[in-house]
Amino acid sequence: MTELLTSAQMRAIEQAAFDLGAATGSELMERAGQGVVDAMFAAFPDLEEGHRHAVILCGPGNNGGDGFVIARLLQERGWQVECFLYGDAIRLPPDAKANHDRWADMGQVVPFADWRFGLRYGVRMASEKAPSVLIDALFGTGLTRPMEEDLDQALRELDAAFPKGTARRVAVDAPSGLCMDSGRPLMLGSREELPLRFDLAVSFHRRKLGHLLAEGPDCCGSVAVADIGLDQGALRTARPELREVLGAAVTAAIPRAYELRKGSDDTAASHKYDYGHALILSGGPGHTGAARLAARGALRVGAGLVTVAAPGTAVSECAAHLTAIMLTRCNGASDLGGLLEDDRKNALCLGPGLGIGAATRDMVMTALGSRRRCVLDADALTSFEGSPPTLFAHLHSRVVLTPHAGEFARLFPDIWRKLSEAPQGGPAYSKVEATQEAAARAGCIVLFKGRDTVIAEPGGRTVLNAAAYERSAPWLATAGAGDVLAGMITGLLARDIWPVTAAEIAVWLHVEAARRFGPGVIATDLPDQLPGVFRELGL
Repeated sequence: MTELLTSAQMRAIEQAAFDLGAATGSELMERAGQGVVDAMFAAFPDLEEGHRHAVILCGPGNNGGDGFVIARLLQERGWQVECFLYGDAIRLPPDAKANHDRWADMGQVVPFADWRFGLRYGVRMASEKAPSVLIDALFGTGLTRPMEEDLDQALRELDAAFPKGTARRVAVDAPSGLCMDSGRPLMLGSREELPLRFDLAVSFHRRKLGHLLAEGPDCCGSVAVADIGLDQGALRTARPELREVLGAAVTAAIPRAYELRKGSDDTAASHKYDYGHALILSGGPGHTGAARLAARGALRVGAGLVTVAAPGTAVSECAAHLTAIMLTRCNGASDLGGLLEDDRKNALCLGPGLGIGAATRDMVMTALGSRRRCVLDADALTSFEGSPPTLFAHLHSRVVLTPHAGEFARLFPDIWRKLSEAPQGGPAYSKVEATQEAAARAGCIVLFKGRDTVIAEPGGRTVLNAAAYERSAPWLATAGAGDVLAGMITGLLARDIWPVTAAEIAVWLHVEAARRFGPGVIATDLPDQLPGVFRELGL
């Protein structure tokens, strides 16, 4: 795991460094500027070849000071640099003002009010080359309100003058206008998109939430993290509570997950029941596919046994497709209660293809009453639309809810409304906060699915698994993928993994399986990629 920071936490870390005498503001600004330059050339080594011309937009705060450091460092490398200042130089913070003045002795600072990009460059672009890089050092993480109309309009003119692809676009810490606590744009009026999207954002010390949540990945393009010399002591001062699920953490956790459930040291002599028995509830005829996908996910992830429990009218349909997965009849809550008399069935999955209505609600109540580890997905969630308190009253700490956005809205309509409203200022309400609030209300683990999947445990940890940047897998948005994920979590629960850990491991493996297959993946492909993922992890 690695920490993800809010804007306030980053400010606390910097202040702790100042208080401890570990760094000055001037030193951090110099390191930040150098970090941006290093990251830019590491990402785009071709920038040093041919036409070397940078346009840097500097803002009225310390982010603008970083921009002036970058300007000086680039000019010292032989670059042609133009700086445009939004705001009054006299009002810059002291360290930013010092770097403004140092740059002013080397090159020109053009007041932003005197600038119109279309006029400045539009006439001469036919005869002169456009800049090779555009650097946004306007606001960074500190922006808490929408940009002024004049700035927004000027940036849109800039976007038109230099369409994306004509010059590399680099954001210092964050694209201006993006709330870095939520990944949501802070926009005026009816506008919905930021005026500029970037090729690279260079964050300092750690990635911020906004780099991974909501529209952050689309706005940033890619993210590099620059080390600016802030130590772990300063990080502990900020007490970051959110972690990002990374491969290294999952690689460390998975071997423990695959130890024998009963603690035996004799792996060769182990029995299938030592690895748990997952029970997956199925819908009726024509609606068994989702449960079968979940069952295969549970089996491939490592449950010792997996049984699909289907209505009598659907048993033959399931039998035609299942081999290593067992099959039993379950015609409703009464039959489910009978199946659960076998305490070896230690993990349950209800929802995929189960159907919406009273019968499903009754089976959910029976499952929850057994106090088994349990995943509730899809129809098991939608069946409680209009009466979520009925469900919440029976949930417990070993239950994992796995809603997508629509299901989340049905269970937590008021929370969803807050998340859906266009933010008027920052920090904007985020998916992290929404998931934490939902977990606290439900009294169990909530896994809010999406490209930016958030997992929250009530009163416990919160983790984010973002299928973005180098882990992007847009082809995972395919029918049935969520059913496979529900089954994978259930399979890990059967292995006696604590539910929040099972959710973390499963969601990471789910993305890795999709990435391993690549474009064209469908849900039935995902479980069969897991053995290859495990081999790559050294299992």
